[in-house]
Amino acid sequence: MTAVLEVSNLSKHYGGIAAVDGVTFEVFEGEILGIIGPNGSGKSTLFNCILGQASPSAGEVKLDGKPVTGMRPCDLNRHGVGRTFQMLQVFPALSVRENLILAGQEHQGTAVGRLFGRADAGLSATVERMIEFFRLTPVADLRAGGLSFGQQKLLDCAMAFMAGPRLVLLDEPAGGVNPTMLGSLGERLRALNAEHRATFVVIEHNMEFVMSLCTRILVLAEGKIIAEGPPEQVRRDPKVIEAYLGN
Repeated sequence: MTAVLEVSNLSKHYGGIAAVDGVTFEVFEGEILGIIGPNGSGKSTLFNCILGQASPSAGEVKLDGKPVTGMRPCDLNRHGVGRTFQMLQVFPALSVRENLILAGQEHQGTAVGRLFGRADAGLSATVERMIEFFRLTPVADLRAGGLSFGQQKLLDCAMAFMAGPRLVLLDEPAGGVNPTMLGSLGERLRALNAEHRATFVVIEHNMEFVMSLCTRILVLAEGKIIAEGPPEQVRRDPKVIEAYLGN
């Protein structure tokens, strides 16, 4: 299998505290990898180090075999890496359609070209595909701020896919989403994986969601990987049970 992402001995220290401590793993093309762990285990810090939003203290990150350690998020984006955040990144005063156009523009041309280009930036066809795929048609012209939280999560994911990334890191996609909308979100992510070979890395606290969505799970505790494997194997691992019960 081809490794899209390789993380080798990655560490991040804050003073004498190791938030991430020598983490090594690979993400393979077409995989949905879940990263779980109790609060404070280093999950978000790990994401930030991979995506250039924090400088690792040691270690290396490779994308398609090429070193990208410390590369800025905007440059990683141009190399096909997308991300969603715990805190929604939608623009509440803009419509769903306008949010998608804006997300797509980030990856097109120069700032001057975007300023004087077409109002839809030539993205109408892509926007309509995203609206239909994520089942946002009934709310396409509504302000994003007026949508339910679950609908905003779907929009956030759609925005991450406007540039057609080959790898997307999802930071707690299930957080605050009601069960019905969560089922729709999981279905859409699985469809993207099946139909477009989209590769995902998912940080999540909702164990049932991550266990049903992901094909492989890594478990972090105190900045280190303590378990790795298929969901059912990880669920039964004594070290994982102890990490959660002891937190």
